Amino acid sequence: MRYGFVIDHRRCIGCHACTVACKEENQVPLGVFRTWVKYVERGEFPHARRYFSILRCNHCDNAPCVTICPTVALYRRPDGIVDFDGDRCIGCKSCMQACPYDALYMDPSTRTAAKCHYCAHRVEVGLEPACVIVCPTQAIVPGDLDDPTSRIARLLATEQVQVRKPEQGTKPKVFYVGTDTANLTPELQAPTAQYLWAERPAEELSLVGMLAAPVAVGRSGPALSRPVYDVPHMPRPWGWKVSAYLWTKSVAAGALLVAALGVLVGRPAGEWLSGVVAPIVALVFLALTGGLLIFDLKRPDRFHYILFRPNYGSWLVRGTWILMAYGAISLLWLVGGLTGAGPLLRVLAIPAILLAAATAGYSAFLFGQAEGRDFWQSPLLLPQLLVAAVVAGAACLLLLQVVSGREAGVLGEVMAGALVLQAVVLLAELFGRHPNGDVERAARLLTAGHWRGRFWGGAVAGGILLPLALAWSGPAPAGLAALLALGGLWLWEDLWLRAGQAVPLS
Repeated sequence: MRYGFVIDHRRCIGCHACTVACKEENQVPLGVFRTWVKYVERGEFPHARRYFSILRCNHCDNAPCVTICPTVALYRRPDGIVDFDGDRCIGCKSCMQACPYDALYMDPSTRTAAKCHYCAHRVEVGLEPACVIVCPTQAIVPGDLDDPTSRIARLLATEQVQVRKPEQGTKPKVFYVGTDTANLTPELQAPTAQYLWAERPAEELSLVGMLAAPVAVGRSGPALSRPVYDVPHMPRPWGWKVSAYLWTKSVAAGALLVAALGVLVGRPAGEWLSGVVAPIVALVFLALTGGLLIFDLKRPDRFHYILFRPNYGSWLVRGTWILMAYGAISLLWLVGGLTGAGPLLRVLAIPAILLAAATAGYSAFLFGQAEGRDFWQSPLLLPQLLVAAVVAGAACLLLLQVVSGREAGVLGEVMAGALVLQAVVLLAELFGRHPNGDVERAARLLTAGHWRGRFWGGAVAGGILLPLALAWSGPAPAGLAALLALGGLWLWEDLWLRAGQAVPLS
C-alpha cells in the first residue's frame, strides 16, 4: 500500500478550499500552510492565461527529510504516508533544507516543524483527507497507488502526469495532470516583487531583488511564466548561527589538526604552542560550536534527544558523536601537554588528525543530506571544509604565537599554503561546470550578483590575497595576516550559506 495524490489542474479553479479545510482540520496557525495554491500566469494581455498549482508535501518514497531528521520525528509509515511526530522534534530546521518542495514549516505555537501528513488520523478510520472532501471540482484525487482498481491508479495509467523535480530522485507521490512544467518549476518563473492579492515579506523581497538582476539570473532565455500569488515561506531557515558554527568548528578542528600534523612530521611534541595552546583553542571553540548548535534550535530543551532518541542515519547525530570524540581526544592532548608527556602526544597524533578531519569534514555530508539546496551538493565541499580547517587552525595559532612575542615560524608557511589551496577550491567551486540552473544562479550571486563586493573584496582580496602578501613580512604583519584570514573565512562561510538558500524551492 502506498498512498498518494493526483492533482488535476484541468479541474482546479483556485478557490483555496483545500487550504482552508487543511487549516481547520489540523489547526494550522496563521501565516504557515500545509497545502496552498500558487497562481502562475503565462503570456501577455489579451493572450494571457492563469494556472493554479496546488502544492504540498509529496510523501516521497525516498524522503530526504526522513533521512536527515536527527530524532526520527519524521518517518515513513507502512502505507507510504510520511508522517510527523511533533513530540520528538528539536526544531533544527534540517528537514526544511532537505525537502526540495518547500513543504515543511516551523509552527510558531509549538516551535517544531510541521507539514501535510495526508490527514493520517482520518485515513486510519476510513475517511479521505480534508482537502479532498471539500474540493468542489474533485481536482484532488487520493488513493492507493498499488491498487490497480483505485481511481488514482487508473488516472496514472491513462493520463499524462508530471511530478515536481523528478531529477532529485525522491520518488514523489503527488502527480499533476493538465499542467505545464513551467508552472511547477521556480527556475522557469520570473521573480516577482508584487502580488495582486497579497504582500510579500521583506525577506522574500530582498531575495527577489537579487534574483531579478540580469547578472544573477543565468538563463539562456526569458522566463516562461510568472507567479502572481503565493503564500509566504521562510527564506533562510539557517542564519548567522549556522555560518558561525561552521567557522568556530573550522578553528576548533584546525588548531589540533595543525599541532598533530607538526608532531607527526617530527616537531617537538611537548612545546608550548602544540602541547597546550592548540588543545585549549580546540576545546574553547568546540564549546562555542556546541553552544551555537543548541542556540539555533527552536526547541533547545530537547537537544538531548539527539543522544537518546537518535536517527543514526542523520549526519546531525553522527556529527554530534564526532564532536564528542574530538572533545575527548583534545582533553587527553591537553593533559599530555601539561604533564610534558611527549610520547603520549605522539601516540595520540594520528587519532587526533583523523578526528580533527572528521570534525571539519562531517558537515559536507550533513549539507549533502540537505537535498533541497542544490548549491550545497558539491563534491568540492569536503576538501573545501578540510582546507578551511587548516587555514583557521594555522591562522589562530599564528596569531597567538605573534601575540606572545614569538616569531611566526613555519605557521606562516602553513597558513599561506592553505590559503592558496583555498583559493583554488573556491574558484573551482564557483567557476566550474554547474549541474543545473539553480546552482549556477547561486554561484553568480557570489561572483557577479548581489554579494560580489563582499566575495571579491572581503573573502578573496581581504581574506586570501592580502594575508598571502603579509604572511612573511614580519611578526606584526603576520599577526594581521592571520586576523584577515580568519575574517575572510568567516565571510566566505556566511556568503556560502546565504547563497545556497537564495534560490526559491517552490
